[in-house]
Amino acid sequence: MLIKNVFLENSTEKTDILVKDGKFEKIAPNITAPEGVEVIDCDGCMVLPQFIESHVHLDSALTAGDPRWNLSGTLFEGIACWSERKEKLTKQDVKDRAREAIRKQASNGIGHVRTHVDVTDPTLVALEGLLELKDELKDEVNVQIVAFPQEGIMSFPNGEQLMENAVKMGADVIGAIPHFEFTREYGVESLNFIMKLAEKYDKLVDVHCDEIDDEQSRFVETLAARAYESGLKERVTASHTTAMHSYNNAYTYKLFRLLRMSKMNFIANPLVNTHLQGRFDTYPKRRGVTRVKELLADGINVSFGHDDIFDPWYPLGDGNMRDALHMGLHVCQMMGYEEILNSYRIITHNAARTLNLGESYGIKEGNPASFIVLNSDNFYNALNEKKEVLYNFTKGKLIAKTEPAKKSVLF
Repeated sequence: MLIKNVFLENSTEKTDILVKDGKFEKIAPNITAPEGVEVIDCDGCMVLPQFIESHVHLDSALTAGDPRWNLSGTLFEGIACWSERKEKLTKQDVKDRAREAIRKQASNGIGHVRTHVDVTDPTLVALEGLLELKDELKDEVNVQIVAFPQEGIMSFPNGEQLMENAVKMGADVIGAIPHFEFTREYGVESLNFIMKLAEKYDKLVDVHCDEIDDEQSRFVETLAARAYESGLKERVTASHTTAMHSYNNAYTYKLFRLLRMSKMNFIANPLVNTHLQGRFDTYPKRRGVTRVKELLADGINVSFGHDDIFDPWYPLGDGNMRDALHMGLHVCQMMGYEEILNSYRIITHNAARTLNLGESYGIKEGNPASFIVLNSDNFYNALNEKKEVLYNFTKGKLIAKTEPAKKSVLF
């Protein structure tokens, strides 16, 4: 396959891309098509590596309103609604909903997904279903599974054993939720536990960390210290960290030194946390997103997640990472031209670092030919004009395509 006349990322010069045996064979201008090779002339569209969903909950996807709606819009009522919905989970139920959510994601240019799955369930049925689905879809979408203790580790009956069982079953990443544990001491203990578990089983770590408006919730410092001391560093991720928007600046200045030393990653979820946070404020209301702009400026890796797709925590969503990015740029006040133009990196290259995808991610000769074609000449225009993802390829295999919309203005 030969892709002709494209702008690679935000380049201003057109190039061609030759794909052979599922890999990028050659990237250069004016490539002559070998005999029998399919040619797609993209006529000035842009090519990017596949978008990456850094943080989503596929086990709960597409369950909003079942068994009831989250009327308060709080994180805590969402957890309560999900606890009720878990009672009727089956493996097929989880697989069917997650498959449909992944299909939506693929149609929006996603090729890599890190999904959290609730393991505060003695049957671990959701984990079993997602592990099966991961294998079934391995040729289309790369799925990483996080063992996530929605109701806590130390605060949930047999929580530690359930976590270890989930790892033994095949979870790729180990999670925690220290701010939801009964006590601060339990929260710290849960972090110590998962870090030892990650070292024991050679796993990545991704913690729901300080997802609360309480300025006293400071588990991120414990996680960073453990990441630094253990040597796991860039294999560790702190998700949400919304309490950081309420920290005083003197403490934050001190904290950032540790964060730099830890080399760990951060994930913000602008859509869901803008919706969930600040619910106990009158006015002024907090925006609910961590200090993305400041973290990036300090050289700390940050990526974005959609988090929830039509579930008890978020009643909207179709798996489009550009929606999360669009919201994040607004609430984080990252609206300079260059910031918008290069913002795709938050949901591509930055996210690849978060998922520890290594050198195999990205558009360069010899790498797997996993990429998307956007119906625009650069990312600023693609984001602003909501241009279509025309093609989504995984290792040279077309997994989704979109016909451009036809609009007519009748005046």
